[in-house]
Amino acid sequence: MQEITQKETEYNMTMDFIKETCYVDIKEKIEYPPVALSFGEKLLKSDKGDTLVPIALGTYGNLSVVTAPPKTKKTFFVSLLASTYLSGSNIYGGDLKGHKGDGHLFHIDTEQGLFHASTVFKRPHSMDSNIDTKSYHPYALRAVDYKERIQFIEHFLETIPKNSLVIIDGIADLCSDANNIIETNALTQKLMSWSAKRKVHIINVIHQNYGSAKLGTGHLGSFLEKKAETVISLEANTVNKEWVTVKCGRSRGYSFETFSFEVNDSGIPQVVEAIYDPLK
Repeated sequence: MQEITQKETEYNMTMDFIKETCYVDIKEKIEYPPVALSFGEKLLKSDKGDTLVPIALGTYGNLSVVTAPPKTKKTFFVSLLASTYLSGSNIYGGDLKGHKGDGHLFHIDTEQGLFHASTVFKRPHSMDSNIDTKSYHPYALRAVDYKERIQFIEHFLETIPKNSLVIIDGIADLCSDANNIIETNALTQKLMSWSAKRKVHIINVIHQNYGSAKLGTGHLGSFLEKKAETVISLEANTVNKEWVTVKCGRSRGYSFETFSFEVNDSGIPQVVEAIYDPLK
């Protein structure tokens, strides 16, 4: 009788694991995943009565993408999301709501030096001094090699609770070439695996080139667009140059309504109520 090699044993174990964990019983009721961040509510009517449900920007176990051309205050928008998640709601977020529960926020900046990154990381506390700073984990990873960034994120995800939020600004710095189809596909697969296994929502911030209709940089942008639960697009507002318009580029659930935000005189981002860009 031929002896089974270690490689064959590992293969069989992997196949058994996939068979056990990925099978979908069509008779089983699958609940909608818990919401991490939302903007507004939708009224659902049924025979059992009407129910208001949050319109999700992202749910736990999924990915979303924030895409923006240069000079559209994307880092300020990220601060708005971070502050809202940590506080639940605040005076700056309008209809933005965070559904944190016992979750944590793992916030990664790969683009800025320590001084500018720390300014961003301190902003949520400036927006609401009552936030739980013990559940906020900001890391400036600009000086770290992209392979080590991936290793660190993978390691740190094991230390935070499930149903947590992860912000990666910017996701293109987790690969050496955003146009390498093999490398970017592997990164996208890893992001999906992280979100599913750890039940976290991962917000991926990516640049969009001026005048481009594409979501973001290279093949990475294309892969993320296909896999994202929600695509959030930031655009310059044509009514007021101080505002930035936030649009739902695509959603697997209900689409949130377009809204705008500005940065006030204190350097704090805030939603501008009932203001949108009618020319878009």
